[in-house]
Parts: sequence; C-alpha cells; structure tokens
Amino acid sequence: MINSLTSVARPLIRGLEFIAPLAELGIRLWAAKFFWDSALTKVSLGGGFPFIHMNPSTIMLFTYEYQVPILAPEVAAYLGTATEFVFPVLLAFGLGGRLAAAVLFVFNIVAVISYPGLEEAGIVQHQLYGTLLLLPLLRGPGKISIDHFIRRKWLV
Repeated sequence: MINSLTSVARPLIRGLEFIAPLAELGIRLWAAKFFWDSALTKVSLGGGFPFIHMNPSTIMLFTYEYQVPILAPEVAAYLGTATEFVFPVLLAFGLGGRLAAAVLFVFNIVAVISYPGLEEAGIVQHQLYGTLLLLPLLRGPGKISIDHFIRRKWLV
C-alpha cells in the first residue's frame, strides 16, 4: 500500500517542484504589475524634458484624500510614485527580491492606512497583493531571478 502511494506521489511531487519556479515568477510579475500600473496612473508622458510629469490630480489626491503620516502631500506623492516605479521592476527581475517585496509590502500597508475612503473591494485587493508579496519576502524570489543567478555564480 505505502509503496503504491509513493510510486504515485513521487512523480507528482517532482512535477510540482519542476513548475514551482514558474509559479514564483508568475506571483512576482503579478504583484509587480499591480504597483507598476498604479504608478502609471499618477504620471503623464510627453512634453519637454524630463518627459514624465506628475499629474496635478495626483498631488491633489495626496493633499485632500490620502492621509500619509509625517510627510508633506507633495513629497508623499513623489516618493510614493517613485516607489511604485522602482521596486516593482526589482521584484519582477528578482534583483534584491526580498528587499523589493519588503518595501512593497510596507508600502501596501501604508496605502491602506492612508486612504480612509478605501472601499471593501479595494481592501480585499490590497490584502491579496500583500499576501502575494509574502512569498518572495519570506522565501526569496526563486530560481528564475537575478538574485538566484548571483547567488549561484558568486556566493556559493
């Protein structure tokens, strides 16, 4: 009985272990896209240098809607947007994957706390992305990442 169970379980476990890196990559990309898309809504492209401009509506939202503690609204708008542009890229490539996941995890919490008008669907969405970020935060970005390549090439 046990031999027949292990003969069925072993190939199944090997198959799951084979696709696990793809799942880890998919989770990183899904979470990164959420924050990247949010950043894109805060800026407009075009015009003269520097080609990316903060939308006036973003500054207005940070002034009147979001209640970011400690920071001035304009500073919070620029820092928040920069965070949503930089750290999702790092997370997607798995470069400093745990750091990127940690920053976005805390950023996600601050976003929920700072926006008292967030409705139930928005809270559920932030809970989902916070949960997804726990995987790279706690386990690392996985085998399909720059971190893994660096670790294998120079640290082991």
